[in-house]
Amino acid sequence: MQVQPYLIFNGQSEAALKFYEKALGAKTMFMMRFGDAPPSPQRPVSPEFADKVMHASFTIGASTLMCSDGDCSNPEGVHAGYSLSLNPATVDEGRKLFESLADGGAVTMPFDRTFWALGFGMVKDRFGVHWMINVEDLSQREAIVTCTQ
Repeated sequence: MQVQPYLIFNGQSEAALKFYEKALGAKTMFMMRFGDAPPSPQRPVSPEFADKVMHASFTIGASTLMCSDGDCSNPEGVHAGYSLSLNPATVDEGRKLFESLADGGAVTMPFDRTFWALGFGMVKDRFGVHWMINVEDLSQREAIVTCTQ
């Protein structure tokens, strides 16, 4: 079983997908708009929602995420209670990802070396999604494994 994040962008899904394609190399795998759904007399689609994203799936590396514009009732797009974590292989890649996500967003912890990582930083992107960028220090992991054996 997998856990796949499902992000609600409150009317900003298309812009978010384009941003993640540029910032993270994301690839949109599937997108369906509300207007593409079969007509339903119980749930008619209003004209202003026809072009909104009903459902999309996208990949970042080997991970699949999903998203929707939802009902667009919360235009601020509040995302709280979680962070998405990226684990790039190098500090240079980590810094690049961090800076890309910070563009138009807010840094909550600057990207820097820590006692557990070669590089770590936290940022809230322009869509309000919280990210952690963590470049593992593999020598620390090996030391921890050695201590626990």
